[in-house]
Amino acid sequence: MAIVELVMPKMGESIMEATILRWHKKPGDHVKTDETVLEIATDKVDSEVPSIADGEITEILYAENDVVPVGTVIARINTAADAGFATTAPVAPVAAQEAPAAVREEAAVPQHETVSAPYEAQFVTSGARFYSPLVLTIAQQEGISFAELEKIPGTGNEGRVTKKDILMFVEAKSKGLTPAAAPAPQRAEAPAPAAEQPVSRPAAAVTPTAAPVSNGVGSQPAPAAVSNGNYGNNVEIIEMDRMRKLIAEHMVRSKHTSPHVTSFAEADVTNMVKWRDQVKGAFEKREGEKITFTPLFIEAMIKCIKRFPLLNSSLDGDKIIIKKDINIGMATALPTGNLIVPVIRNADMLNLVGLTRQVNQLANAARQNKLKPDDTQNGTITLTNVGTFGSLAGTPIINQPQVAILAVGAIKKRPVVIETPHGDTIAIRHMMYLSLSYDHRIVDGALGSTFLSAVAQELENFDVNRGY
Repeated sequence: MAIVELVMPKMGESIMEATILRWHKKPGDHVKTDETVLEIATDKVDSEVPSIADGEITEILYAENDVVPVGTVIARINTAADAGFATTAPVAPVAAQEAPAAVREEAAVPQHETVSAPYEAQFVTSGARFYSPLVLTIAQQEGISFAELEKIPGTGNEGRVTKKDILMFVEAKSKGLTPAAAPAPQRAEAPAPAAEQPVSRPAAAVTPTAAPVSNGVGSQPAPAAVSNGNYGNNVEIIEMDRMRKLIAEHMVRSKHTSPHVTSFAEADVTNMVKWRDQVKGAFEKREGEKITFTPLFIEAMIKCIKRFPLLNSSLDGDKIIIKKDINIGMATALPTGNLIVPVIRNADMLNLVGLTRQVNQLANAARQNKLKPDDTQNGTITLTNVGTFGSLAGTPIINQPQVAILAVGAIKKRPVVIETPHGDTIAIRHMMYLSLSYDHRIVDGALGSTFLSAVAQELENFDVNRGY
């Protein structure tokens, strides 16, 4: 028979593994080319994996919720099945004692060669947390014992050890350092049952509450009130969906990584509002795109980033990496209430029409769940419009590894004192608050406030006679 191997696709430059969310097919099912076989997820977006050939699914090598490295074989398709070939044993593990199945099992071994038997054996017998094949491979190659592996704090989903976690551990070990967080977060759970009625507490109540504690918080134990599972009678308990768990993990990690400082400014955006009101009809007719305030905010950000490039940087240990490309992240709310940040790459190379097209395209793709993994990669600074939902101002959390995020509030008409050569006067103006959260390890208050004031001035000095 002709067997085609379906592999975990590469989802982006920095993405090395993905989680299997759901299989749409099972062994014995027929598939056609480009028909969806399974759904996968990274920490950025969800995607569907299509079949690369017509045929019959003969083998599925990973289960739902497994984390699989890119390039790994996840299923096999018999392309000869439609040509009249009979498939007597589509599921190899079931017929493990038959000769053909044994051959298939031997053929499957190379897919797991990178994980040594001792590691697999210890994983199965110890009841430890889940480790992806990629993490186990690195551990084996670097000579990390399984006992050491269990002590590495995990920052991944549900406390899993990620590639970054184990590489940091390897680096620290090579320098003769023993990481202070070596006692695993799971150790903190052991005293809890002894102190909190171990007999009457349902195990199911522990599972959803213990996992978030280990995500990005290091070795902090769960609060007793939470781990006890006593929520009272008049409550509704809702499980976080996968994306909400990831957002929570990223936000906690950002707060633990960067000392946040937030500065505020106020801007009179009357000229900008009037200009948009004047041109939006003609703009849509000529360009086929609706112009919102977002591309105007991004345009002002770009001008100021060129003057203050340190805001477009990241921190690697004690090295400041200033990015030459200006890739603006654009926080976008999804219909589910979750948030995603698609990125406008090389935004400084686009004019206002180009920015408008990118903003609309990415926003629509996000709302329709059609973003590609690369659409959320390599942002260098982020804009979030909290005014969309009526907020006057906000204190946004930095999108790691960036060092700053700008929030723009709702535009409101207010009476404002206007200074003129002939004296002060009061007028009704369109006013808006801006806030900038920045990483105080790199950006001091003077620089952060100066950058924010520069953005406010760009908006206030908007040219009402400009074109687009």
